Amino acid sequence: MTHPIDVPAEAIDRLRAVVGPDNILVSDDERDRYRDPYWYQQDRTYDSSAVVFPTGTEQVQEIVRIADEFGFPVWTSSQGRNNGYGGPSPRVRGSVLISFRKMNRVLEINRELAYAVVEPGVRWLDLYAALQESGNGDLLLSVPDIGWGSVIGNSLDNGMTYLPYGSDYSAQCGLEVVLADGSLMRTGMGAIPDNKSWHLYKRGLGPVLDPLFMQSNYGVVTRMGVWLMRRPEAYAPVYLTVPRDDQLEQAVDILRELRLDGVIRGVPNLQNTITMAAQFPELLGTFVGAEGPLTEEQLDELAGRTGIGRWGVRTALWGDKPVVEHHLERIREAWGAIEGSRVDHERTFTKDNWHEISTFMEKIQAGVPSLDMLEVIPENMGHVGFSPVVPLVGREVRKVVDLIQGLVTTQAGTNFVCAIFPTNDRSCFIVSSLSFDTTNEAQTRAAFDTAKMLVAEAGKLGYGEYRAHLDFMDLAADQYSFNDHAYRRFVQGIKDAVDPKGILSPGRHGIWPRRFRAAEGAPQQDAAGDESYAGTP
Repeated sequence: MTHPIDVPAEAIDRLRAVVGPDNILVSDDERDRYRDPYWYQQDRTYDSSAVVFPTGTEQVQEIVRIADEFGFPVWTSSQGRNNGYGGPSPRVRGSVLISFRKMNRVLEINRELAYAVVEPGVRWLDLYAALQESGNGDLLLSVPDIGWGSVIGNSLDNGMTYLPYGSDYSAQCGLEVVLADGSLMRTGMGAIPDNKSWHLYKRGLGPVLDPLFMQSNYGVVTRMGVWLMRRPEAYAPVYLTVPRDDQLEQAVDILRELRLDGVIRGVPNLQNTITMAAQFPELLGTFVGAEGPLTEEQLDELAGRTGIGRWGVRTALWGDKPVVEHHLERIREAWGAIEGSRVDHERTFTKDNWHEISTFMEKIQAGVPSLDMLEVIPENMGHVGFSPVVPLVGREVRKVVDLIQGLVTTQAGTNFVCAIFPTNDRSCFIVSSLSFDTTNEAQTRAAFDTAKMLVAEAGKLGYGEYRAHLDFMDLAADQYSFNDHAYRRFVQGIKDAVDPKGILSPGRHGIWPRRFRAAEGAPQQDAAGDESYAGTP
């Protein structure tokens, strides 16, 4: 826990002068709209001191320069929709939150080379709309389940999308970054003025810097290139059932082989009954949330009654029609080895019936962003995510799933909500969401306590999270402990070099600058030689 930051009134006035009086929030009521909606709202641990809304890169530079001058931290948030991981809330209480909701321009759409360039406030919904309105509706965007988030924000936090460019985060290319001193840098080929390959080639000359700005606090990204996919001749959404829970291992191994063979090119989504039911509200009739966990018998009954299965795979095929048909047969043949399973494929979409895409699963895998999932979740229902990276091997997935399920149902006392994402051909995320009533403090605390327990227990098995909630980023980072935390020492060394005053998002994913690494209550000299209070993360 860090000592709260006190941002001087003079600094607030300077920020107001930069962004204008309508683009800064300082009162509790105003700022409360820009904090983690799933955090217990009476707890002010992760409050900001002000929220500013820049409208251009130059304003971002000025904000950072003011923070550097006064020595207060800033925390960046694109849309602040990263719910389940902390939303827009800052790790250090009292930080100034930079919200990019008003930097929401689509700067370029290149039809010939199939890419776009966006600012951090551009949502998936916005980029999709821009493609349609500009006559480029045949360029597909790889999207996540909910379209209200930021394209850049989701990408920088390694958020999943489902089309082929979602695999191994292939869509992003070329960044513009504001550094801690307010200077501006462009990565890759963008380091050459007016370079025409900036958003076309992921490397450059020398070290590749783009990955350094994923889940880090080394700079503030103000634009990014996004690769798009040409609409294929045929698109076939597919749903694969796994009738029994004991068939999970077999399903995982079949998925791996289909990916390695190139049959499934996108990112399939293997979800358990509780998770998948939210996508079939017409079958379930009600939302299954944070109430006491269903028994195995109840889960079997629900799986059988709805036809969803104990596990189900949402996936799709894209390509020339004969290739899609061949790959569909490959899936039917492989999946047929699972006793009692189904391969549901209602229709294939082409240019002639593309406009008929309508269901949630059809839309998401066709690159059509949606808010449909929000409609089935009660307003007071929150969740916190726990998401370790595991080999795409059935026995290993089963081991980790059993660990998570056991702790979620016994310690949090809630249903086991799980989605398994094979993010590439060889590994997967096991994303478990612990649901709770945000107005119930005891239930909220139990969910967070259980999530922290899961981090530690999975760490004992040698597994770590691919991203972590704000409240236990340090604990998650602590699991990466090889050679006396050599990784952490290295990334902190970079932090101290590029951000000597520690003003950019201190504590993000466990990366703390020197000024915050002192013992609790001990004064520490900052880069300017002045003493300042430094709390312990």
